[in-house]
Amino acid sequence: MNQEWILCHQQQRVRTLALNRPEVRNALSNDCLEQLVQQLELADSDSGTGAIVITGSSSCFAAGADLKELQQQTVASAMTDPRPQLWQRLNNISKPIIAAVNGYALGAGCELALACDLVICGENARFGLPEITLGLMPGAGGTQRLIRSVGKALAYQMILTGESIDAYRAREAGLVGEVCPDLTTLERAEQIAQRISEFSPLALRAAKAALKTAQETSLSQGLISERQQFVALAGTTDRQEGITAFLEKRKPTFKGF
Repeated sequence: MNQEWILCHQQQRVRTLALNRPEVRNALSNDCLEQLVQQLELADSDSGTGAIVITGSSSCFAAGADLKELQQQTVASAMTDPRPQLWQRLNNISKPIIAAVNGYALGAGCELALACDLVICGENARFGLPEITLGLMPGAGGTQRLIRSVGKALAYQMILTGESIDAYRAREAGLVGEVCPDLTTLERAEQIAQRISEFSPLALRAAKAALKTAQETSLSQGLISERQQFVALAGTTDRQEGITAFLEKRKPTFKGF
């Protein structure tokens, strides 16, 4: 893995990771995905990073998995494929992740966007899971996350027809939080990431954990988890600082403990 397929940039407390395989439209091969996960884990463990942005190029976020890898796959090799573990490691990142999407986010690229916490996209963005057209189906969370994001009707339509949707349909359906002019997508995502990164790392981690629980469990279990996270924050210095700063009409200084 001597190719630099992930470009990293740090500005204040925001770490931006850019997919860098333009010759294959940022296809997520196993090696590329591993590099991305490694960089995410480095950012997650860095106290100087509060939020993470994942982006591609101005014309393509990521066009899918690496078809040459899939072409060589057998049942046996699929059963021992490291990809599920890589996606699970990505899912374990505790800091907020924002996807800044321009152009195509298809297949594994769409699954990557779905795995992020927020999605900001340009007007030229398109989202789709076209695996069915290749005799395949989504295998990195696409069927599970899409239906939770956009609902039954649209998820079935997109996955069973392989058709993609544009930026505005994605926003209406709940897949995307905000649509921007193409040239400002990354800037806007980094602005949002900067705002998020100024808050208490402990509160952000707790809020993200509670939100993920809401997607995966029942309401009653989610409420229990939410309360547990809320109570855990009661003993933190950051919570006291946040309340004190508000009462004193000043900006809080969060320390992460």
